Amino acid sequence: MKKLTLMFGVAGALLLTAACSSPAPSNNTAANANAANRNAATPAANTAASPAASPAANANNANSAAQSGAAQDFTLVNETGVEIDKVFISPHDADDWEEDILGKDTLPTGQSVEIKFSRSETAADWDLRIEDKEGNAIEWTNLNLLKISKLTLRYDQATKKATAQVE
Repeated sequence: MKKLTLMFGVAGALLLTAACSSPAPSNNTAANANAANRNAATPAANTAASPAASPAANANNANSAAQSGAAQDFTLVNETGVEIDKVFISPHDADDWEEDILGKDTLPTGQSVEIKFSRSETAADWDLRIEDKEGNAIEWTNLNLLKISKLTLRYDQATKKATAQVE
């Protein structure tokens, strides 16, 4: 499998850039994680950017990533009502999930995070998987990240339906 490099910056820098966002206009529906044939236990095909040696270097890396982002960069907004423990993003044609881009961090409901890709990344269609702390998972497939700048995730407890609004 082709090794891709995603630039996510340092987890602390991601949290500093997180902000609440308003919902976007259109809907995509989610597929249940039980129907997936991917193995979340081995998501190691991509490597995240290494942490820098000092806080000043971390800030420089975050600025550098923001300036050199790829067309697939987007903002992920959590409006599910549940804290997201893990986020996996993989090219649609990949056989397994990449590593958890949140690392040790989480994405509380009402918060957002900027997802940054390497400028050399060319894939358009990506799959997204989120998990809560109990391991409950939801997946969205065939997200054309060349056309998405913001992805707002929602979950309706009454209907047990997950949606992703794109902008």
